[in-house]
Amino acid sequence: MSAGSGSASREQGTTGLAENGTNPIDLGGRKDKRMKAAGIDQTIDQAFQPIARALSDVVFFAIRVGDAQLQLIVLWLIAAAVFFTFYFRFINIRGFVHAIRIVSGRLDQDPHHPGEVSHFQALTTAVSGTVGVGNIVHVAVAISIGGPGATFWLIVAGFLGMASKFVECTLGVKYRQENADGSVSGGPMFYLDRGLRERRLPRLGKAMAGYYAICIILGCLGAGCMFQANQAYVQFVNVTGGDQSVFADRGWLFGLALAVLVALVIVGGIRSIARVTASLVPFMALLYVGTALIVIAANYADIPGALSAIVTQAFTPEGATGGFFAVLVLGFRRAAFSNEAGIGSSSIAHAAVRTGEPLTQGFVAMLEPFIDTVVICTITALVITVTVYDPAFLTDGTMSGVELTSSAFASVIPWFPYALAVVIMLFAYSTMISWSYYGLEGCIYLFGNRRSAKLAFNAVFCAFVIIGCTTQLGAVLDFSDAMIFAMALANVLGLYLLAPVVKRDLDAYWQRVKRTPG
Repeated sequence: MSAGSGSASREQGTTGLAENGTNPIDLGGRKDKRMKAAGIDQTIDQAFQPIARALSDVVFFAIRVGDAQLQLIVLWLIAAAVFFTFYFRFINIRGFVHAIRIVSGRLDQDPHHPGEVSHFQALTTAVSGTVGVGNIVHVAVAISIGGPGATFWLIVAGFLGMASKFVECTLGVKYRQENADGSVSGGPMFYLDRGLRERRLPRLGKAMAGYYAICIILGCLGAGCMFQANQAYVQFVNVTGGDQSVFADRGWLFGLALAVLVALVIVGGIRSIARVTASLVPFMALLYVGTALIVIAANYADIPGALSAIVTQAFTPEGATGGFFAVLVLGFRRAAFSNEAGIGSSSIAHAAVRTGEPLTQGFVAMLEPFIDTVVICTITALVITVTVYDPAFLTDGTMSGVELTSSAFASVIPWFPYALAVVIMLFAYSTMISWSYYGLEGCIYLFGNRRSAKLAFNAVFCAFVIIGCTTQLGAVLDFSDAMIFAMALANVLGLYLLAPVVKRDLDAYWQRVKRTPG
């Protein structure tokens, strides 16, 4: 997940690496200070290595396209996005204004409708699970390897992904389960089970739903929890003295404090999570986008040239490795890992919306990849291209990932690296609380909506927050990362099978909208 999961780190088929090519949970000097505790970490890590390697080899299997390596899971996600864009007659364009009207509260705001949160809160919860560290580093890596032209294809893929989000989030609401306590549960587990049963494929639906639930539980504990906690910890240590920080060898203490902050939110369920993300996501976005616009404005004379480079080098890349196909594949891969369209995870958050019309949240969900990929990634690309971008970066490896982004901002705002650390910590925190809900819903599908099961899952999740700050389980993160993208295998197949249902509902919905005054 772009939000900073291990998926944010996959480049050219590598696994388990951060954007700068280092292990995402390795903190330099801290490693030396805790050598005595490394034995247990190593034993667990080595036990997981063959499992993680085998799963990653399958999920991230790549084929050669020209001079580029294309992972089949990316092709699977992008092909679905293209298909749904055409199948629903460019719903990502003709439904865009309608989506804004809904999320702004001008449509479909009956408080008596089933559900737990507003359209806006459901959107911010889902956005908090995708917007994150990946949006800071995805574009930087794409540009450092493929030049500004890779950004063009990243934007195209983000636009196409809006259609996939529309389908999966509509289904998430349509087939959600209303629980006895007034809460709702939804997402791929439920629409694969209920939807395919409706299509007379009950055994296939049950098997795919169970598979998805297991994947999201295991994936959320690793990439959605441990990795996020570690990223927050690393950034905190970096801004409090690095290796000399008093917290450099006290990951357990930071992890304990972070676990408490997470617990205070997630014990309240989706309503509590939605209230926090509704405040946190706009603040994070404004902080990052606001500083980015200052940098762009300071280099306004270079904006036309930057835009020209993004478009022209998408087709005739200069200095980029691998030529046209490599740049195209790079942009598509980064977008797929960024907005998670087709993976289905965010439909779990959208399913909690208060509405009597499932399609309304499908429209709102389209704004998620638009915000995540089209807006934030484009702004990041412009910041880099108008400031520090130089073709020399493509060959000498001077900077990549977060270093390149940080340098671009610091060229105008010297104190920005500190703001970047705050942004990353907030991104990590918001991702954790969102993904805790995703994993919890997988648990509810498998074990029922029992209070004891929910409390047990939340306790385990908080324990993994502490583990993420104190261990170096690279193979475990590789495993959980692969589990998240393995979800797309079942989810996308289910979307294809259920697309005619959504199309039928959409045609009827448009007819009702046309008959509605105003």
